[in-house]
Amino acid sequence: MQPVSHDRLAGISAFVAAVEAGSFAQAAERLRLTRSAVGKSIARLEARLGTRLFVRTTRSQSLTDDGQVFYERCARALEELDTAQHILEAGRNEPAGRVRVSAPVVFGRLHVTPILLRLGKRFPRLQLEGIFTDRLVDFVDDGIDLAIRSGLLADSDSIVARRLGEQPMVLCASPTYLDSHGTPRDLAGLAAHQGINYMRGGRAFPWTLTDATGRTVEMEIAHKIGFDDIGAIAAAAVDGAGLAHVPYWLVNEHLQSGALVRVLSEASSIKVPLHAVWSRTRYLPYKLRVVIDTLLETLPPFLQPADEV
Repeated sequence: MQPVSHDRLAGISAFVAAVEAGSFAQAAERLRLTRSAVGKSIARLEARLGTRLFVRTTRSQSLTDDGQVFYERCARALEELDTAQHILEAGRNEPAGRVRVSAPVVFGRLHVTPILLRLGKRFPRLQLEGIFTDRLVDFVDDGIDLAIRSGLLADSDSIVARRLGEQPMVLCASPTYLDSHGTPRDLAGLAAHQGINYMRGGRAFPWTLTDATGRTVEMEIAHKIGFDDIGAIAAAAVDGAGLAHVPYWLVNEHLQSGALVRVLSEASSIKVPLHAVWSRTRYLPYKLRVVIDTLLETLPPFLQPADEV
């Protein structure tokens, strides 16, 4: 068997990244190279192989037939190389390499950041990146290794999910708001109140509540102000702008201090699941397993069911 030289491997990572990212520019970002460097690397690979791997136009790129065959084999080979590295890392009990973690903005800032900082101090060879956004990220396009997602998950054969816990929701308002507008006694009474709604794309998301029979219902609440950030919603509620329907962990301190008061406790007893999600692979990289296990071990008690909070 012909020895595998460094020259024979040159360009393979850039080629596979370009296929999976969908463009040279996105591949360059994932590999932390310039677009020119990725293009030249793939051009040298094509010259060495004596065939074209891509059909490129000014607006798109696609694989040639040779490129498709070559990609399938190269992707498999790189996965085997990664697996071999992960096995060695697990044997040393020292995770190494980069892990990019996506999480909702406020949750990531308040609760994922401290965990990543602790991991960074404990494992010097681990490179951690937090990408905090409320949009649904794509593992390949965005180069994400692990995502923390709130809410129900769609069925998928391409991802694996591990349940981290549940987020009890609360309906609350400031004492000054309730003094001025009264306290709602049932769901029908919400019609006389102003909500502080979560907004996305100009649309207010409905509140998921429970009626007197225990049935889950979605309600659209009148509002004068809304935000695309739950931290801003909590701040507006403390300021007396209206009723807020938010996770317990976000307003726990305000409830304890009296800055906010919980209303319709039974109606807002919904619990929203929180999951760690990652792409399905043959072997779970050791570095990723360490991050997942740490999240499971150290996330605070607010992720337990409501009756345990």
